[in-house]
Amino acid sequence: MNQNVGATDKRFRTAVGALAGVASLATLAGAAPLPDLAAPVLGVVALMMLATAATGTCGLYALLGVDTCPADAGGSR
Repeated sequence: MNQNVGATDKRFRTAVGALAGVASLATLAGAAPLPDLAAPVLGVVALMMLATAATGTCGLYALLGVDTCPADAGGSR
């Protein structure tokens, strides 16, 4: 699968993933006033955002035909 996540998109996904991870851990520790169900949901969101940022590939983008990764001059990614 070709990369379809650009540099700005990766930075955004990394930031959102980190924030969701911190919120998930804070909920587990009882430091955040969120429902108990929020911790695993935020944890999954964090893992998905960080994984797509690390790999540069988003399955949903592939299904929708979205590509934020600019093509090189040689045409390969």
